[in-house]
Amino acid sequence: MTASDRYEAVIGLEVHTHLKTQSKLFSPAPVRYGDEPNHDVHPIDLGLPGVLPVLNEGVIDLAIRLGVAIHATVNERSVFARKNYFYPDLPKGYQISQYEHPVVSNGWIDIEVPAEVESQREIRRIGITRAHLEEDAGKSIHGASTGSDSTYIDLNRSGVPLLEIVSEPELRSAAEAGAYLRALRAILRYVGVSEADMEKGQFRCDANVSLRPRGQKELGTRTELKNINSFRFVEGAIEAEIERQAEILDEGGEVVQATMAYDPDTHRTSVLRVKENADDYRYFPDPDLIPLVIAPERIEAARRELPELPDRKRRRFERELAVPAVDARTLTESRPVAEFFEETVRHHGNAKVVANWVLRDLLQLLKERDLRVEELALTPKALAALLALVDEGRLTAQSARALFPELAEQGGDPRAMMAERGLESVRDSGLIKGCCPRMPIRSSATARVTRRC
Repeated sequence: MTASDRYEAVIGLEVHTHLKTQSKLFSPAPVRYGDEPNHDVHPIDLGLPGVLPVLNEGVIDLAIRLGVAIHATVNERSVFARKNYFYPDLPKGYQISQYEHPVVSNGWIDIEVPAEVESQREIRRIGITRAHLEEDAGKSIHGASTGSDSTYIDLNRSGVPLLEIVSEPELRSAAEAGAYLRALRAILRYVGVSEADMEKGQFRCDANVSLRPRGQKELGTRTELKNINSFRFVEGAIEAEIERQAEILDEGGEVVQATMAYDPDTHRTSVLRVKENADDYRYFPDPDLIPLVIAPERIEAARRELPELPDRKRRRFERELAVPAVDARTLTESRPVAEFFEETVRHHGNAKVVANWVLRDLLQLLKERDLRVEELALTPKALAALLALVDEGRLTAQSARALFPELAEQGGDPRAMMAERGLESVRDSGLIKGCCPRMPIRSSATARVTRRC
């Protein structure tokens, strides 16, 4: 009997996502990635005496946009608070956040629960307790990356605007947690709230995990897995923590509330420190910031401008374009890719043919070259023209794939490129006889050769 047979996991996720702004939450310092350490800082980020925070107005519309996208209440009045704790990369000794009165509350998103059989996948609605604005901390750089045994502090990230999005404890497995994170990140990208690039630390997750015997309603003691920035690692960490807690409970022990670390090499979790409670942070309203008041008209304007979200777009692709569910899911993970696909279908007409090329050739090229579809010179109209040449028999699929990288990099007219390179296929038995005089060819036979022969 496995741990999942004996116990039910109760999982809640806290996602920290960087907002898509040019400057920080309370200072004019730029938000950039890859700069030299401590080059993107301002006295406000450092908490120097005499400085006062000034709210970046751009974050308000981004918070509203997320709120309406996750079917939540956007609160017309919210309050900034000071969250007090000591950490080497937190120069002020406190973090400006929101506590009792967040900007967004009581939302939900639907997720597709993974299953071995596609037809057995089900939709589950996961509640979102709140989403609140806060500033990010800096970054501690340890060990080998510093070239010494010392720890260095980089404050470029200090003050970068975040939304912390807190789910209800309604997830029941590592796979469900992964599905939730993928769905949430897709929404953030679709509505332009965040790039949510996990490699840049723009989308990080804390996972709260507890176990209870099957059939029991009372919650078990939870532990928290901190700052995980990979879907695979989140799922692995949750699985490892479920196994650890199950072993403790099986032996008659008690799980201690704590902050945990995950080692993907050993697939084990370990205690970092005993977990603080909210009281330990000594929250109180920030005396330097007045409450944030949002006009109802501003919220309604964001609701009207909301684009088609990924779950709705996916269902429409399945229904109207007859795209298989698994393909529709991949095509709608990225809004630019989904829009590129749909525009190509408008020009070409055959969704199945276009989907095959986008899923295989386009996505592979983007991955190999570490590019986004909007960075390509290839247009939907050009791709549709290339596929039409294949459909008409004027260009072989092999030749079309040879042209594809050049079209992606430089753009151009596929017809002209085909003619310039002499790639057009012909149905001419006389030409074939000239190329292969010893090969008998029936007059009724048709074959394709290129003019290169």
